[in-house]
Amino acid sequence: MIFKLEGKDSQSKARAGSITTDHGKIETPIFMPVGTVASVKGVHQRELKNDINPDIILGNTYHLYLRPQTTILEKAGGLHKFMNWGRNILTDSGGYQVYSLSANRKIKEEGVKFKSHIDGSYHTFTPENVMEIQRAIGADIIMAFDECTPYPCDYNYAKRSMHMTHRWLDRCINHLEKTPLKYDYNQAFFPIVQGSTYKDLRMQSAEYIANSGAVGNAIGGLSVGEPAEEMYTMTDVVCNILPEDKPRYLMGVGTPINILENIALGVDMFDCVMPTRNARNGMLFTAHGTINIKNKKWEDDFSPVDEMGITYVDTDYTKAYLRHLFSVNERLGAQIATIHNLGFYLWLVREARKHILAGDFRTWKDNMVKQMDKRL
Repeated sequence: MIFKLEGKDSQSKARAGSITTDHGKIETPIFMPVGTVASVKGVHQRELKNDINPDIILGNTYHLYLRPQTTILEKAGGLHKFMNWGRNILTDSGGYQVYSLSANRKIKEEGVKFKSHIDGSYHTFTPENVMEIQRAIGADIIMAFDECTPYPCDYNYAKRSMHMTHRWLDRCINHLEKTPLKYDYNQAFFPIVQGSTYKDLRMQSAEYIANSGAVGNAIGGLSVGEPAEEMYTMTDVVCNILPEDKPRYLMGVGTPINILENIALGVDMFDCVMPTRNARNGMLFTAHGTINIKNKKWEDDFSPVDEMGITYVDTDYTKAYLRHLFSVNERLGAQIATIHNLGFYLWLVREARKHILAGDFRTWKDNMVKQMDKRL
């Protein structure tokens, strides 16, 4: 993997760059649509490629391990071939999913024993087998196995957890070196900074992760319920330590405003279920604010879904029609809203990139944040 820094904003820490892997070029800043179970919910790969057009999407190790299982993915020749996606894929390590199963898991030094949410069967994730699972899935970028702490989190627990995440990282690196590639392309490995919302822990963790010498680095354990200001403070602390010549990935973030503010702090990569999940509930993100399409006010509004026309659904359908689809629980409604939201997120990060390269990102960002912070 090659990362190239192509431009920096003089009024903030925003950067524009590119990541090149064996599956192609990723222009940063980038948003990665979440394809949890080898599918971005409700979107055909053709629409994903032609209309939403991301350079990279995300798959989920925990879910793919349970279904369809790594044996099936290996028979298919890896996740790219299984889902017919020729561009980049990143897999998370399953740490976050295990964290969210708090009632059904036991964390020990060796790893995590957890109960499947599907059939109640018991499984164990260790730093070693998570590396093997991600080799079998075959993503271009794979993540270290970590523990994601909840919010709020007791200082001593956060500290113990962070040190264990660091020990797990060393085990991941050692095992990865002994685990050969399964397919005919390379995989890049990113470790994850933890430390909850404690500045001293985040600094320690960022230094440990920076010293691991990986080709890219991630920031985890944020966007778990903490106020946005705390997220920004921690991101700022970490980005000041992580090396400038490597991509920085903020995991699980967030709203369009969160994304712009974190780009301004020096983050390059994002993923979040928000554009797809909120779409299924009738919430549309736009450059002028959010729309709850289920509201009665849209019942006889025959204007396009979004006049900006970022994707074909924005001008092919009206707000009144989309509201009608939601009111009768027609699946097409969720599909239209999903394509719109993902198209908007990709437009937003690409506009951010243009403005970073043009040198006026800060002014544009401040204006966009004000515009988007409205309910229409």
